[in-house]
Order: sequence, then C-alpha cells, then structure tokens
Amino acid sequence: MTDSLDSRTSWTRLGISLSIATIGNVGNWSIVLIMPAVQTEFGIGRADAALPYTLTMLGFALGNLLIGRAVDRYGISAALIGAALASGIGFLLAALSPTVLTLALAQFIIGLGAAACFGPLIADISLWFRRRRGIAVAITASGNYLSGAIWPMLLSPALAGQGWRVVYTALALVLVVTMVPLALLLRRRLAATSMTVEAQKSPFAPRAVPWSPRALMWLLALAGLGCCVAMSMPQVHIVAFCVDLGYGPAVGAEMLALMLMGGVVSRVVSGLLADKLGGVVTLLIGSSLQAMALFLYLPFDGLASLYIVSMVFGLAQGGIVPAYAIIVREYMPAREAGARVGFVIMATILGMALGGWMSGWIYDLTGSYRLAFINGIVWNGLNIAILLMILLRSRPAGTAPPHPARA
Repeated sequence: MTDSLDSRTSWTRLGISLSIATIGNVGNWSIVLIMPAVQTEFGIGRADAALPYTLTMLGFALGNLLIGRAVDRYGISAALIGAALASGIGFLLAALSPTVLTLALAQFIIGLGAAACFGPLIADISLWFRRRRGIAVAITASGNYLSGAIWPMLLSPALAGQGWRVVYTALALVLVVTMVPLALLLRRRLAATSMTVEAQKSPFAPRAVPWSPRALMWLLALAGLGCCVAMSMPQVHIVAFCVDLGYGPAVGAEMLALMLMGGVVSRVVSGLLADKLGGVVTLLIGSSLQAMALFLYLPFDGLASLYIVSMVFGLAQGGIVPAYAIIVREYMPAREAGARVGFVIMATILGMALGGWMSGWIYDLTGSYRLAFINGIVWNGLNIAILLMILLRSRPAGTAPPHPARA
C-alpha cells in the first residue's frame, strides 16, 4: 500500500486512531461519573470534589503540549505506548488513594497519559490527509466523545455494584492490554515526499493575518480557553446537577452519554464543513451555537427537557475543539503541527479545568448552578469576539495589509 496523502493507508490509520482515542480517553470521563461518590466518601464540598477533575485536565493539558512536541520528532507510536503505561499506573494509584488529594494527583497522571490520545493523535492524522483533512481530524477527535458516550454506560452498572475503586483497578488492566498493540500499528512514518510544504499545504487558498504565527497561536489559545470554560459547565457537572434535582447519578450519566453522542455527530458534521468553509468559519458557527445552547439550561430543569437540552448542547459544541487544529494547519507550517496544535489544545483543556473548578466554586457560594451557566455564557462571548477579529483581519496570502488613509 502507498503512504501518500488521502490514501487507503491514511484511512486505515484513521480507523486505528479512532479506536485508540475511544479507549485512551476513558480517564477524562470516569472521574465525572465518580464525583458524587467521591464527595460522599470523603465528606467534602462540590468544589473539592471537582479537584480530581481539575487535576485530570491539567495533566491532559500539559501532556498535549509536551507529547505533541515529542511526536514531531519521534512519532506517535512510542508516545501512545508510554501513555498507556502511565494511565494504567494512574488508575491503580487512584484505586488505592486514601484522600481526595492523592486521588487528584493520580488523576493528573491519568490525564497526562490520556493526552497522547487527543491533540498529538489529531496532529499525526492531519499529516496523512490534505483534501479530506477536516473530516479526518473530526473523526479522530470524535474518539474523545465516543469514549464519554460509551464508557459511562458500560461503567455505571459496575460502579453501582462494585464501587469506583474496583472499576478503576479493572480499567488499569484494560488500557494497557488494548492500547499497546494498537499503538504498534501506527509505527509507520510518512514518506519525505508527503511531508513537503507543497504536499501538506491547505487545500484552501492561502490566508494570512497581520500577526506572527506565535501571536496567532496565543490568540487561538485565549479563544480556546474561553470556549472551554463555557463547555465544561454541562460536561463536568451534569451528573451532580441531576443528583441535586433528585434524578440520581444514573440519569446524569445517561444525559452525559447523550450529550457526547451529539458531540460525535457535531464533530463529523463540523469536519465536513471545515473541508468546505475552512477552520475559522466552522469554529465561529460552533461557538455561536454553543452559546445559544447554554442559554437553554437557564429556563429548563425538568427531566424530559434536560434530556433534550443536553442533546442540543452536544450537537452544538462538538466540533469546536477539532476546528482549532484545522486553523493551525491552515495558517502554520506542517513541521510545527505537533507543537502548535498541542499548545492550542492545551489551552482548551485548561479552559475545561478552570471551568470545571469555577462552576463548583460558584455552586458552593450560591447553592445553585444558575450563575455558573451565566459565567460560561460570558466566557463564550470572549471566544466569539476573538474569532470575529481573526476572520475580519484575514486576507489572501501575498497581499499587503490595508493601511489607514493618509491625510
């Protein structure tokens, strides 16, 4: 088989990458499921119970940056094997944790390992496609949401019957046994001819902005922080929200799964849109829809309405994070893909970490999640403002930026 772009090899690699992402991201969602049990077992407040999630996201963020840089040099296979071993160790340590602080530190290791299955995996698959890069990135990124949709449904009965410590011990074994063989299938590297600037350039007409690649990267990072502070409110706290309303954690897990399945659909559709419209427009559409979906949580708290709103929210926001990788590939060199994508993805995950903790803190202050939803909407507005600025300041590459008229 050839290893040219958009080839059969590329699509086979995409299927393997999706499987790895679905398995490897379980730690990001298992902590959301066990949050009510952790709060009860350790006798702590909602903000303290969210600390393990926050540390998970911090490890996830740091891993996306550091592993992304390593992938540019050494390839994805070795990174995934190391990540599987790190995650296995993290789950074992979490299962043995005597305090919420040690649980949080173990979750940091889990997040660090899971990171290889997101940004670095997305950056790797983006190198194997050109014409269908948007949908390839979206499908790989969907593994994160498929993980969140599948694992809560699989783990909820075991959590109810065996407890979260037994489940975490089993997950340690599952990750190592499944991920290492799959990672070995990704050892193949692209030929030099497929890594040239000409081969890797965006299929869209080149665009330029009046900022350096570093400055644009920081702008995208700030935008990612804003959208993901907003995104984290329903994703992190939907189970606890349902417990507060008297619906129970199982219903919350179902809503989370429904939300994330909607996110999978959204990511695939957004990938198709990105291949037609480009990353900036696709991201702006997704961010605007997310803001509208967040508003829907304010007037509705009935059981049926929450199922519907959670599905709407998932359909609205799923394509947001992958679009950042598309924008990086459209505006920045392919040889920097791992590092640049990793940095921006790191910022989005820091937004998830900050938003998850901040929502719990607001809940502890006010006794409700209403202001937490409003806080998310405000942060979402920051994201939309930055994207509009990038869109309005973009121009065809090679043209001079407009100058103010001289008197």
